[in-house]
Amino acid sequence: MTESTVAPATPAAVIVLAAGAGTRMKSKTPKILHPIGGRSMIGHALTAAAGLNPRELVAVVRHQRDLVADHILSLADTLGTVPVIADQDETPGTGRAVQCGLEALTAAASPTPDAGPRGTSGITGTVVVTYGDVPLLTTELLAELVATHESESNAVTVLTALLEDPTGYGRILRDTDGSVAGIVEHKDATEAQKQINEVNSGIYAFDGALLVTALAEVTTDNAQGEMYLTDVLSIARAAGGRVAAVTTQDRWQVEGANDRVQLQALGAEMNHRTLERHMRAGTSIQDPATTWIDSTVTLESDTTILPNTHLQGTTHLSEDAVVGPDTTLVDTTVGVGSTVTRTQASGAVIGDRAAVGPFTYLRPGTVLGEQGKIGAFYETKNTVIGRGSKLSHLGYAGDAEIGEYTNIGCGNITANYDGVNKHRTVIGDHVRTSSNTVFIAPVTVGDGAYTGAGAVVRKDVPAGALALTVAPQRNSEGWVEDRRPGSPAADAAARARVGHGTPTTDHTLTGRPTQSESGSTQR
Repeated sequence: MTESTVAPATPAAVIVLAAGAGTRMKSKTPKILHPIGGRSMIGHALTAAAGLNPRELVAVVRHQRDLVADHILSLADTLGTVPVIADQDETPGTGRAVQCGLEALTAAASPTPDAGPRGTSGITGTVVVTYGDVPLLTTELLAELVATHESESNAVTVLTALLEDPTGYGRILRDTDGSVAGIVEHKDATEAQKQINEVNSGIYAFDGALLVTALAEVTTDNAQGEMYLTDVLSIARAAGGRVAAVTTQDRWQVEGANDRVQLQALGAEMNHRTLERHMRAGTSIQDPATTWIDSTVTLESDTTILPNTHLQGTTHLSEDAVVGPDTTLVDTTVGVGSTVTRTQASGAVIGDRAAVGPFTYLRPGTVLGEQGKIGAFYETKNTVIGRGSKLSHLGYAGDAEIGEYTNIGCGNITANYDGVNKHRTVIGDHVRTSSNTVFIAPVTVGDGAYTGAGAVVRKDVPAGALALTVAPQRNSEGWVEDRRPGSPAADAAARARVGHGTPTTDHTLTGRPTQSESGSTQR
């Protein structure tokens, strides 16, 4: 798809129709709230519409009204404007939906809360009508529609598409001068008209004043008992107005999703376009077929994404970062030159030149400092890890603060929950903890301290101290043969005693700990 060079227009209003039930989706979730590429369908539609910088942005709702309206209003910060919510009444049809949008627009513009609607007669300028289920529609195409509409002084400008198979779509009928003579629905088309492959997208730019006047003339006197928006075109032509079209060959921009099959197809196409955009901007994606990136994700140049990687939400990868394979990042920031391998992360921040994985689970609130490491089979949550510190393997750190250049040994755990409340563990700089240390929070370990293997740290450790939990070792001779007679272990023990003699000393730990007793890892 080639982006338009037309400057974005500023229409009087954009009305997004989002009242349908979407029954073919077969879902308790309203159709337009189904996610695609990191946003709801209506989120994509409103984003494209808001990109025009209209004076007013209106969403017309009905099915599951409160749920849909709340979602739309929650997007206000992202959109940069608060949409006006319009309620479609009992009268069916797109024409009535647009009329309800115009009425809500003018009511919202009333000078005082009790002044009542001013009516729609005061609306001037261009009014754009689009839909909540066209997630691939771009601001650029809408801007082209508006620019053409205004430069040609059209009464109505319709966005059309050229389809290889136009079955089911309304066909565009043109006059000899190229203007739009009318729209004929597929079921009403002659055989000759069915050969036309230019179809109506249902997306329009209208002269606002004409739209108000024409809608007042539209009736429900038809087989469906609906107010058809397409009737406005014939009314405009009868009044001497020109009806024209802007045609796109990019059918995906006007494709809607009525069921989950169509939603999946749109999602796959959106992902294809997202990946292509990032690759052209300097990201290496090794296997696009297994890579999914939300439209809300940002990537810097010279990032690398390996197979089976999903990047979602507000995830950001900095320059020279390498992510994957088999990795899912949600709302996660990855620093310059960092590597993230076989990792599930959500709401995490990974510093520059850090390493994460493999088989690592970073939960929200994890902050890994520059040149830090969280290694294999580690889980972290609400934990800040300082520069150069390492949590290399097989552990859990939750509700913790770990200083700089500290090494957390294999199998360490912060026991942060007492069954009622969460407590914090604070570990200082240049600390060395040995294998299988458990920190019973709340507890603080001072700078430069050590722990011994298997230590259970229940009270604060002063700076530079060695924390030990030492219990005497007792050997119960003959226990296996006595308690497990006839077992392979008992037979092996009997053979060993015959071949090597039987130890007679009951070994226990006494005196000051040796270097090995302190639990330092033996290499």
